[in-house]
Amino acid sequence: MTDTISIVLPVFNEEEGIKTTIETLETYVSKQPEEYELVFVDDGSKDRSVEIIKSELENYDNIKLVEFSRNFGHQIAITAGLQYTSGDAVVVMDADLQDPPEVIPAMIEKWHEGYDIVYGKRKQRDGETFFKKITAAMFYRTFQKLATIDMPLDTGDFRLMNRKAVNQMQRLHEQDPFVRGQVTWIGFKQTSVEYHRHERVAGETKYPLSKMIKLALDGVTSFSMKPLQLANVFSALPLVGGLVYLIYLIATGGFTAATVGITLMLFSVGFIFLSLGIFGSYLGRVLDQVNDRPRFIVRDTVGFEKRASSIHHLDTRQRASR
Repeated sequence: MTDTISIVLPVFNEEEGIKTTIETLETYVSKQPEEYELVFVDDGSKDRSVEIIKSELENYDNIKLVEFSRNFGHQIAITAGLQYTSGDAVVVMDADLQDPPEVIPAMIEKWHEGYDIVYGKRKQRDGETFFKKITAAMFYRTFQKLATIDMPLDTGDFRLMNRKAVNQMQRLHEQDPFVRGQVTWIGFKQTSVEYHRHERVAGETKYPLSKMIKLALDGVTSFSMKPLQLANVFSALPLVGGLVYLIYLIATGGFTAATVGITLMLFSVGFIFLSLGIFGSYLGRVLDQVNDRPRFIVRDTVGFEKRASSIHHLDTRQRASR
């Protein structure tokens, strides 16, 4: 029996390179023994990305498109894409060809060996600034120290999951998902394949510094309580230390009372606001969950059966309640 592989590709303003991506993937899949479906999830693009993908639907019958009503974010696009797949295994990759399709056969081989999840581990990253490389390396290593899960180093969202793992992923309902952390959290038998991450075929990165910071915060606040504990420590230390220092200054006569008071106030206020910011990040996540809004809204689907277009855009909880 021939395996069916679904490839999920989040898309956001990729008009400069999306046609090349489609042609490259179609050339690749035409030479493989498996059956393939390409599930593009448009995350509210403002350019011609959707128009180009729809035009390619006329040339290839294995292309499917999920079009969001607006921009909901890269991680949400991956989450939605998983719900629309029908393959025996699902590969998640970027739509800019930085994740080379030539790595997929090695992932499939590991899957056939009995692994449920096979993630791509980057041994080299082309086309990225030194700043991005060093901050990414710092994030993964800091996250590994803080988190309650053992997420592998130097891995992104490029990975293969079998149907069992995909079904478990669909049971998770975080409003701001950190997909690579979720994949680690669900467990199962996991392994890696190393690969060389290429430069983008066209366009600019869709993960500027602001989005990278949000992704890092989502990851840490999803899988670690240590920042809350650190906040308590940082809030207490300046107060206790200030009190001890105040007693010392009074005993030695080193400073005036006004200078001591101003110094203590500045340090205390600074650390208190730091603590409030950390608490606020966690409380914001709680508020998102309590609001219980749909994580995404689909404007249109193209290339799916009628059944898929009518139910697959709903969350698992919503489907169960109907």
